[in-house]
Amino acid sequence: MVADSVAAGAASPIAEPTAVRAHRTRTDALRNRERIVAAACDMFVEYGPDAPMDEIARRAGIGNATLYRHFADRRALTHAVLLSVVIRTAERAEAAAQVAAAGGDPCAALSRFAHRALDDKIGALCGLFVNGGESPSAEIAARAARLEAAVKELMERARKDGGLRSDVTLKDLMLAISRLARPLPGIDSPASDLHRQLQLFLNGLKTPYPNPND
Repeated sequence: MVADSVAAGAASPIAEPTAVRAHRTRTDALRNRERIVAAACDMFVEYGPDAPMDEIARRAGIGNATLYRHFADRRALTHAVLLSVVIRTAERAEAAAQVAAAGGDPCAALSRFAHRALDDKIGALCGLFVNGGESPSAEIAARAARLEAAVKELMERARKDGGLRSDVTLKDLMLAISRLARPLPGIDSPASDLHRQLQLFLNGLKTPYPNPND
């Protein structure tokens, strides 16, 4: 019996606690979900919102069953991608607006925001709202409102500073960034090319003199 007790005591530290296994399971599940959203975002940029679900799963490195365990259908996955991109882009815009409010160059802050939005796959938004067939969720709408408010503030500061044309609208800027972030079908566009094209567009928004009405 002593031997049995010693053996049992020696085995107990080796046995993995249920709490640890549950934590690892949750961590793995979260990692899989993040991989799926990232892969779907890339696919939406390249192919639009109708990108094949099988290909999204393959690119994420998981099986179809795992994908559908996290997202019951395309609508649920699309919502997750939209929300992810809008959150990141809104945070970028708010950070840029804070830099400008603190005395930084608003045009430079606007340019940095645009380039980072391109890196954050803002092109995934292009066409999703239009082709989704329904209005965005309240959660996405709230985040989008924050994004719009921050970019409008940033653009207004750039206009008052004399570095942004007075006729450029929020829609002009956001649609252009979204479209430029999506490579043309069949054309391999490295990130450096996309950033160069974006900068050419941003240069066209500048004015060498203050707006006459300021």
